[in-house]
Amino acid sequence: MVGGSAVSITAVKNWGKSVFPGILVCLTIAMAATFLSEHYGGPVMLFALLLGMAFHFLSEEGPCQHGIQVASKSILRIGVALLGVRITFGQIAELGHVTITGVILAIAATILFGWIFAQLFKLKPSQGLLSGGAVAICGASAALALSAVMPKNKHSENNTIVTVVAVTTLSTIAMVIYPLITQYLGLSPIDSGVFLGGTIHDVAQVVGAGYSLSDETGDVSTVVKLLRVTMLVPAVLIFTVIFSARNKQSGDSSKTGLLPPVFLLGFIGFVLLNSFDLMPVIATEKLTDLSRVCLVTAIAGLGMKTSLKELSKVGWPIVGLVVSETVFIAIFIYVLVAFV
Repeated sequence: MVGGSAVSITAVKNWGKSVFPGILVCLTIAMAATFLSEHYGGPVMLFALLLGMAFHFLSEEGPCQHGIQVASKSILRIGVALLGVRITFGQIAELGHVTITGVILAIAATILFGWIFAQLFKLKPSQGLLSGGAVAICGASAALALSAVMPKNKHSENNTIVTVVAVTTLSTIAMVIYPLITQYLGLSPIDSGVFLGGTIHDVAQVVGAGYSLSDETGDVSTVVKLLRVTMLVPAVLIFTVIFSARNKQSGDSSKTGLLPPVFLLGFIGFVLLNSFDLMPVIATEKLTDLSRVCLVTAIAGLGMKTSLKELSKVGWPIVGLVVSETVFIAIFIYVLVAFV
């Protein structure tokens, strides 16, 4: 027994030594991206991606390979699970059934739109599901979570990266333009909040856009956005079922499990804890910060695994698709707040 424990400890130490260099590099890039975002403005996710891509050579060979792989997969899942600490069922219920139903329909319609229009852009339908989910739910975080349960091929990571870059860039543009649009259209503070929360891709940009108009608009937009984040749970479950069934039909028995991914169960668990006030405020704040650190670190790892040469082969059709999906959900939500 003692010998077995010694072997386990040795294995853990060896594993730690193998992943430490790569994770350290990813964390360093994440810290640099955070510094640039805080001092010069701009989305931290985009900075992490671009900085990571500059160090692509580290993922091809050398001591950083294993750690970069762990950062882009395992740490990513931890970050997605921790997103649940920001959400309570009470916050969502306050929106009212009309808004809740409308936003859920917008999410489903946008994902369906992406699935259909991907084929017009000569892309695989699965790419439309990925980009549609990213636009409809919560931008980069949704793209990463959904891609984690989708089949992998030689282009899948590049497709995910292009999707992340596109939704992050468009989200930043929307943060500046959409508040001006709501003012031009004469929307009330509540309707403006629903529009901003229902259309902008990333949480940080929703907060920035909403509170730039008023506290009331900021509060409403944040809760609507959190409703969209909550929809990550059924979306990942549905994607798991869809792609497990496809893998089974294709004879890939290694990917036929229908159990929910562990990170999704963690997400649900944190939502439940937060909803029933079982988490101290300080714990919620610290875990929210940890979630952000994990996601930025994972993005840095994905950036390092991305080849610009390979990226150029898959880029523009995906960007066009994401732009189309962004316009679609904006029109859908405007109709909801203006006419329903």
